[in-house]
Amino acid sequence: MEFSIATLLSHFSDNKLVAAKLLERKLGCEDEQSIEKLQIILDALELIGILEKERGKYRRVQEDDLVEAKLRCSSKGFCFAIQDEEDAEDIYVREVHLSNAWNGDRVLVRVIKEGTRRRSPEGEVRLILERANPSLLAQVKKEEEQYQAIPLDDRLLFELLLEQNGGNLEEAVDHLVHVSVVRYPIGEHPPIGKVTRILGSDAEAAADTDIVCCKHDLSQTFSEQVQQAAAQLPTTFDPQDLEKRADWRDVLTFSFTEDMARDCLPFIETAFTLEKTEDNDWQFAIHITDIAHYITPDSLLDKTAKKRGTTVYLGEKVLPMLPEAVTERYSLKPNQDFLAISVIMTFDKNGQLLEYSIEPTVIKVDHQLTYQEAQSILANLEEVPQEKQALVEKLKHLFFTLSPLVKAQRLQRGGFELQLEPRSPYQDEGRVGTLIASSRTPIRSLLTELVILGNKVVADHIRALGIPGIYCTQPEPDWEELEDLLKLAQNLGLEVSLASEEEITPQDYYNLTQMLGKSSHVHVLSYLLHETLKSSKYNSHPGSHFGLAYDDCYTHCVSPGKRYVDLLIQRVLKLVFSDGRDRRTKQTKTGVNLFSSSCHGNINWNVLPPAMQDELEETFHFLVTYLNDREKTAEDAEKDLEGLQKAETMKERTGKVFKGLITGVQSYGFFVEIEDLLVEGLVHVSSLKDDWYEYRSRHGCLVGRKNHIAYRLGDEVEVEVKSVDYYRQQIDLVTVSGGSSTDTDNDEWEET
Repeated sequence: MEFSIATLLSHFSDNKLVAAKLLERKLGCEDEQSIEKLQIILDALELIGILEKERGKYRRVQEDDLVEAKLRCSSKGFCFAIQDEEDAEDIYVREVHLSNAWNGDRVLVRVIKEGTRRRSPEGEVRLILERANPSLLAQVKKEEEQYQAIPLDDRLLFELLLEQNGGNLEEAVDHLVHVSVVRYPIGEHPPIGKVTRILGSDAEAAADTDIVCCKHDLSQTFSEQVQQAAAQLPTTFDPQDLEKRADWRDVLTFSFTEDMARDCLPFIETAFTLEKTEDNDWQFAIHITDIAHYITPDSLLDKTAKKRGTTVYLGEKVLPMLPEAVTERYSLKPNQDFLAISVIMTFDKNGQLLEYSIEPTVIKVDHQLTYQEAQSILANLEEVPQEKQALVEKLKHLFFTLSPLVKAQRLQRGGFELQLEPRSPYQDEGRVGTLIASSRTPIRSLLTELVILGNKVVADHIRALGIPGIYCTQPEPDWEELEDLLKLAQNLGLEVSLASEEEITPQDYYNLTQMLGKSSHVHVLSYLLHETLKSSKYNSHPGSHFGLAYDDCYTHCVSPGKRYVDLLIQRVLKLVFSDGRDRRTKQTKTGVNLFSSSCHGNINWNVLPPAMQDELEETFHFLVTYLNDREKTAEDAEKDLEGLQKAETMKERTGKVFKGLITGVQSYGFFVEIEDLLVEGLVHVSSLKDDWYEYRSRHGCLVGRKNHIAYRLGDEVEVEVKSVDYYRQQIDLVTVSGGSSTDTDNDEWEET
């Protein structure tokens, strides 16, 4: 039995009574011990007033002054409860009101003091819903025969007593270790942990991927039972499975695989076809491997995929959502038959989408290429062998005609792209949140245009059918996040501005990318512009996606073996195939084609059976928060690894001098981006020994009182790497030369 209080409470909604037996089934309590533990938890929640019991069933007590939030703490002991709701106020929580909650925990907070114009509301933790730190990185210390673990994360303000658990803790003293929490603090009793692994003498001696996995509690292996379940999956399919599938095996089909080497087999989930129709239109299809046919709901593999939520990419190391045996069986290899869900789009000669359909198919891949190989073929058309001529014709039409036309439409509606090198293994925007214009493999960017459009039409179809779905949304950036970048660009001589400070639009970002492209610092400016974008979020209701310039709905569906959301969307589509009602009543003679966009606007009945519809809606509504947390963990882990690798690079370059660009100025110093490496470091004001520097907030600069040297946004400086804190990824720099002179006769430099 593995579930959190948050998961348990997610099954209570709309003031409905819920039976304990139903909770047992939904939470997977199958043995007497699990059922007994669940009952103890229900009794405790009733005792503290979170649940109430009526006629043997339970109901959630509605309390207006209780809010669900995630704790964000500082090393100084004060915390804020961050609400999930956009623009909701953060709630200040004093250390005495934490009730043994830790940084990152999901909690219920009661507001005990209302906020004012200058002060945040104040609250106390009423209940810990979900622990964020089932394990952590720590250093082992020994005091009076007692071993203790001191967390490396200075936001975790406690020490754990360590169990011997059969190991020799003496070997772990003064070493970096991974500690699993055996018992969280209870009242005055401290938490207890056990050392699961000694990583090294310190953070620098440990492998960076081990640090990241331990820090974010990411499992690097699958249990033996999970691997056995994967090994038992069928390697072929029953011929009866083809009865209701369209046969595409005779259509020339091609797929792409990424160029980067990984520590596991590539999981190819999509293949493509491009054909001319009888009306001389283009028919482009995305064929997605039918993982949902094999990974059934509530199976062990499904529970494993749900728990992980997404695949995590740590450089060459991959932490897959599903075991490698699944990859071996259902990755779209050439010259084999595969079951697929196909998104088939028809375009006119101008690239306008005319119609589309989504249907179950069987396919066979004829050609598989890396992006670099495809790029090389298109650059050397005269050298293509005869056996690949048919493929080359498809690639030419796809990348020289259709995809550029679709891209032009996106740009016309205000879409934008960033000049960065793609690192995402996903064929859509992945966790980047927008399109990347790759100078090395532009065809990858062009393919992404069509894959994203495939995601879009699936979202449109789900919405038009009125069936439950999970949508991918992205809010617009905050003005404050963009303001410094605009000042930086203006200081570099670029004429940049927004149409309005009231609302930031994708068109604004398109205009910015056009202006930033004129700068010699385009690489670092694009990187900083990307940093201003907010992370995408999953939602059970349609919403806008800023980075893709969609104002209605968008989803993910092309990676069902790498993202759990995509697997859920695939299951919803398959329910339409199997249980969808194509007419209002059985007496109606003709129905609509539920697989096609031609049915949109013609449906005024429930497509799915009511019980199925209600269950899906409830499941999706309460699952999105968890899935967003898993995506956030993956995103943080991937950024963490990148930060550690940059810190390691700079550690080796301690004492070296680099040219950089001032990208941020604060009262305590200024930040410098070393452009060649895209590494940021801090020049602390205390290291500026030649003068007393004052912070001019209006101009965003530091100015020397005597020498009138200014360090401001956009100034180029030479800096020396002074020191590097590897684990905290903090790089301290000192200036060697640079800055700009101020005009002492100009009132502009006088602070007001």
